Amino acid sequence: MTDLSGPLPEAVRSRVVALGADVVGRLPPDEVPPSLRTVARFAPTKRVRLGGTAVAAALEDDAGFRLRVLEAATAGQPQLTQSLRGGTAPPAADPVEVAVLAYLMRPAGWVELVERVAAGAGSSGGEVERTRDAAAARLREQLSAARTAAREDRDRLKAEIVRLKAENVTLRRRLQEARERATGAESEAKAAAAEAAEVTGVAETARSAAEAEARRLRARLTEAEQALEAVRRAEREGRSLGTARLRLLLDTLTEAAAGVRRELALPAGDLRPADSVLEAGEAVADVGPAHGRALAADDPAWLETLLALPQVHLVVDGYNVTKLEWGFMPLEAQRTRLAQGLSSLAARTSAEVTCIFDGADLVVTPTVVSPRGVRVRFSPPGMTADELVRRLVRAEPGGRPVVVVSSDREVAEGVRRPGVRPVGSRALLGLLGR
Repeated sequence: MTDLSGPLPEAVRSRVVALGADVVGRLPPDEVPPSLRTVARFAPTKRVRLGGTAVAAALEDDAGFRLRVLEAATAGQPQLTQSLRGGTAPPAADPVEVAVLAYLMRPAGWVELVERVAAGAGSSGGEVERTRDAAAARLREQLSAARTAAREDRDRLKAEIVRLKAENVTLRRRLQEARERATGAESEAKAAAAEAAEVTGVAETARSAAEAEARRLRARLTEAEQALEAVRRAEREGRSLGTARLRLLLDTLTEAAAGVRRELALPAGDLRPADSVLEAGEAVADVGPAHGRALAADDPAWLETLLALPQVHLVVDGYNVTKLEWGFMPLEAQRTRLAQGLSSLAARTSAEVTCIFDGADLVVTPTVVSPRGVRVRFSPPGMTADELVRRLVRAEPGGRPVVVVSSDREVAEGVRRPGVRPVGSRALLGLLGR
């Protein structure tokens, strides 16, 4: 038998047509059969649906085209192809694939193979029909469930739409309120800008006025400075004239004093009133204590100012000073330390310095070497240092500046008179410590 007694089974025909449509799309244009050139221009999905009949006819009539399709069909089934060329088919092979290859290859007995597939398809028609009915029932159930789900989804979506509409209304209202607020804020900003411009104008006017006032004040200041400079110049000129007059007066007094000294023929010498009291033991009448204020402030600066006076005489109550600061030391060490400090002070200030230590209770007066610029003496037996200090002060001529250093109130009160300045011991210690 060389021809089929009936049409190809639908499964075999669909497979063969699909293979042919695929091959047509991959052939070069000059190798496409004339009857399929229109089909070759179709899209792959349309070739089977629209050109299936033409492809099936070309497979039946054109052996070359059928051979091309056979090459595509056997590319992945070499064992099945070899079996069919030998005239047998593997029992476990797919009947449809066997029929497709047999139709395209057309070996001996190919018609029987195809008809056997067709017969198998006919015998299983009832089973297929039952399977189709069961599948249809399942599809109807699925369709009903899908419709129910669709209704539920529709109701849910309707509720969501209602919610979204309400939310949209709320958002629109909020947007309108925001726009109104923005409009109000814009109006306020414009008003604020206008007010700021007005304030800026006022400030600019005030600044201009201030600058004008500053220029006027600078002009007045310049005038005042010029007037002040003129006054200072006049003062300098007046001061220069006064200085000249004062210098002339001092020169006159100096020459007069020199003339008096020459006329009186006063001898030159280094003898001081204090030397006459300490060395000759001159008795000076005790005029009694003077009355005045208590001790002066213990300020080293005040003592330094007093020592800057011309021809000043510094009288120091020795032990009153040393025992205040160096009482832990032996008396000899106290005397030495104070004398050395007074020597430095005498060199720095050019003042006459006399330091008195109490010797009233001593049987033998210690030997003390007086440092440069300092007169160191002990009071004689039976006389306290306080009494000797008062005698030294009274021996000085009236008007000469005398500074007495002692924290003893009786000493300070006993020496007070015009020209005499009592100072506390702390002032001297502070000045020596500099």
